[in-house]
Amino acid sequence: MRVIAGSAGGLRLDTVPGNATRPTLDRVRESLFAMLAPRLPDARVLDLYAGTGALGIEALSRGAARCCFVDGEPRALAVLRENLRRTDLGDRADVLRLRLPSALQRLRDGGPYQLALLDPPYAAAPWEALLAGLRELLEPDGLAVCEHACRTPPGDQPGWSMVRRAQYGQTCVSILRRDGG
Repeated sequence: MRVIAGSAGGLRLDTVPGNATRPTLDRVRESLFAMLAPRLPDARVLDLYAGTGALGIEALSRGAARCCFVDGEPRALAVLRENLRRTDLGDRADVLRLRLPSALQRLRDGGPYQLALLDPPYAAAPWEALLAGLRELLEPDGLAVCEHACRTPPGDQPGWSMVRRAQYGQTCVSILRRDGG
């Protein structure tokens, strides 16, 4: 796994040993960040269920101003910190060990964010709770990028509008926009 483009483009990222963390494939990240490119410069980003940090690191590498990485697993956070060190992007990152979705309240001080990257475990993606809590953290018209198994989409959620959905094999990415107000 590597950073696709930007200041850290081409650098290798470590992965978490075992099967507990599922990194986003390079081709999915490449396609996703091509769609997000206009929103990245100077953006404040929230990477929830960050794992290795590949999504947030890609955002930072492509010009996001700051990224808050959140994960509850110590092994994943150790790999994430090493990946930030290797890419020299740690000065624009905050790394928090929090369990989601219950920890969303604690993230209010860092916002508002323009972009949230969500990659929860496919089997138990708590979309309703995540998106309800995330509404308070994002600016109006902010985007939530939801990676999920194609069979378990976030569905219609109050206060959110579907912008785009893309499929990559069994993986889908749904981009939702926070409705204004």
